[in-house]
Amino acid sequence: MDERVYTIPLSKARKGPRTKWAKKAIRYLREYMQRHFKPEYLVISQEVNEKIWERGIQKPPRKLKVRATKNSDGLVVVYLVK
Repeated sequence: MDERVYTIPLSKARKGPRTKWAKKAIRYLREYMQRHFKPEYLVISQEVNEKIWERGIQKPPRKLKVRATKNSDGLVVVYLVK
C-alpha cells in the first residue's frame, strides 16, 4: 500500500468563467492524481469534494492538502489531510 501527501495548487482551475471554478477544480484534482499516481481507478472522498464546494461554485480554495493511498489493485483513494 502506497501513501503520499500532496499540496495541490488549484489556481489553474480559476481560468475561465467564475461560475465553473469549483467544477474545474475537481477536474484538475482528478488530472493531477492521474499524472502522479497513474491509477486504474480513482476515488475522491466526500470530505475532499465538500471542502472544494463549501464556499460555493465561484470560490474554491487556492490550495488543497490531500492524502492519497494506492492499494495493490490500482485503486487510489484521495482523502483530506486533517
